[in-house]
Amino acid sequence: MRQLLVVNPNTSASVSTLLQTHVQQAAGLHVRVRTVTARFGSPYIADEASYAVAAHAALDAWAAALAGPDASAPDAVLIGCFGDPGLMALRESSPVPVTGLAEAAFIEAARHGRYAVVTGGARWGPMLQRLAQALGQAQQLAGIHTVVPTGAQLAADPAAARTLLAQACRDASRQMGVEAVILGGAGLAGMAAAVQPEVPIPVIDSVLAGARWALRSAPLPPARERAGFDIAWQGLSPEMAALGAS
Repeated sequence: MRQLLVVNPNTSASVSTLLQTHVQQAAGLHVRVRTVTARFGSPYIADEASYAVAAHAALDAWAAALAGPDASAPDAVLIGCFGDPGLMALRESSPVPVTGLAEAAFIEAARHGRYAVVTGGARWGPMLQRLAQALGQAQQLAGIHTVVPTGAQLAADPAAARTLLAQACRDASRQMGVEAVILGGAGLAGMAAAVQPEVPIPVIDSVLAGARWALRSAPLPPARERAGFDIAWQGLSPEMAALGAS
C-alpha cells in the first residue's frame, strides 16, 4: 500500500484532523495517509515570523515522523499549509517527492488558465506573491484576494464563511477576469465544494489539490538517498540533529 505523509506545520490538532479526513477521503483506500503535527510554533500561521518558525517546525515534524517507533518510509510528503513553509528545505532533504498545498493548487489552477487566490488574513497577500514568484507561477497568478478573517476564524463559523468566501470568489472572477480561483487554506478544506454552485468558474480546494498531486505522483521512481549536510546542527531536537549529522 502506498503511503502519504501529511505534515501540518502549525500546532493545531483540529487542523491535523481536518487534513487527515479530507486527504484520506480523496486518496481512497489504496493509500495510507498519516498526518503529523508540528511539535512547536503557532496554532495558526498568520505572519512572517510564524511562517519562519513553521518552516523549522515542518522539518522537525518530518524528521520525527521518520524516526518514530511506528515509522515507515512514505512514498510522498505533503506540507499541509497554504503557503508551504519549509518546502524547498524539505524537498532538498527528502528522498521522496514533496509538495505543499499552495504549489499543488497553483499547478492545478494553471491548467485552467490564469487564476486568482482567495484566502483569509491580509498578511498572506505578499507572502503568497513571493511564493508564486519562487515557484514560477507569477505570470499565471492574476492576484490574491484576502478576506479580513483568518483561516482559523473562517473555519470556526462555516455558515458565515461560505457567504463571505463565495462573494470573494465572485469578486475575484469579475475583477480579475480569471479562469479559476483557488480557495486556499488547510482550515478551509471542503469549503470549495460548498461555494462552487455560487461561483461561475472552477473553485479549487487547496487540500484536495494536494491530495490529487500525491495520487498523480504514482508510480514513483526508486527513492533516492536523502541529502546530507556539510555542517552538524546544534541545539535542535535529536531527530533534527541526526539529519544534520548525516
